[in-house]
Amino acid sequence: MILELENISQRKNGQRILSDVNLSFSKGAFFVLMGPTGCGKTTLLRVAGLLDKPSFGRMKYQSEPIPHRGKERLHVRRRMATVFQRPVLFRGSVFSNVEWGLRIRGISEDEISRKVSQVLVMVDLEGYGDRDSSTLSGGELQRVALARALVIEPSILILDEPTTSLDPNLRFNLLRRLKDLHSETGITFIMATHDFTDALSLGTTGAVMRNGRIEQTGTIDEIFYSPSTPFMASFVGMKNVFPAEFSEDGAIVEDLLIRHTSNKRGHGFLAIPPGAIVVSRETTVTSERNHFAGTIICIEREGSIFSISVNCGNLLMISSVTRSALSELDLTEGQDIHISFKASAVHVF
Repeated sequence: MILELENISQRKNGQRILSDVNLSFSKGAFFVLMGPTGCGKTTLLRVAGLLDKPSFGRMKYQSEPIPHRGKERLHVRRRMATVFQRPVLFRGSVFSNVEWGLRIRGISEDEISRKVSQVLVMVDLEGYGDRDSSTLSGGELQRVALARALVIEPSILILDEPTTSLDPNLRFNLLRRLKDLHSETGITFIMATHDFTDALSLGTTGAVMRNGRIEQTGTIDEIFYSPSTPFMASFVGMKNVFPAEFSEDGAIVEDLLIRHTSNKRGHGFLAIPPGAIVVSRETTVTSERNHFAGTIICIEREGSIFSISVNCGNLLMISSVTRSALSELDLTEGQDIHISFKASAVHVF
């Protein structure tokens, strides 16, 4: 592990912002920190980047403890770089902004010129060195800030929601550039975001925060497809999250027996992804072990898909279908239909 956080807690003005955070970051990973606004992501990044000292806990860099002060801490800090959500550039040229980290490290003029020119190419700003920083667009500001961070060749690059203030086209371009840069440099990236698209398109591993605590960690696939708590299931978009009583036969939810593949017994929760629920006009013979009759209560458009709310007895379940499926099935509110889903699609926790 290149960086480890152990039992990190942080208080500000008497309020606890972080509580017993334990995280490990693998060398060369693209780690995505997710969570709702106000959950503590920025505070955690500032602690991880050694910009703030935690109220409690300790950190390790390459398995060695990081002291709270002194030259050793500064040495580790200089192996890291942070790009903030709204970067602030110095007055002057793009070149003078990007070279700053090299100049305070005492790098020679020839080496500074070479490295700055190289990194401006990396962030698609070749020829921008003489541009005044005050004339740059939002996307250009972010890329200059990125160049300023990359030019010192850090072992860890920390990004605090870098795409938040960008329009969709600039956001897409920056995400693509970040993915390429991670592949090209092998630097460990740690990025905070509240956007699932960022995590799915960039991340290898990640964590979800809630109220200053870590709710779940793992690979991006584990987080999105195997949520461990009701909050996690809801957070990643599993709308069908229900308390259940588990027995050898299956799970009882309201008056329905739902088949699953878990060995769980007693009280717990289950979740069914809306995309896993198949809607049909008539009962069909399939390999799916869960079949229920119901009535469509509501049909709502959600971007490119439609959300179908179906009342099955006393249980409201939501299915997601495409526009073509909705049209082909000729679905309308108040219509009696059938839903089905596989036992393997049911997540149990």
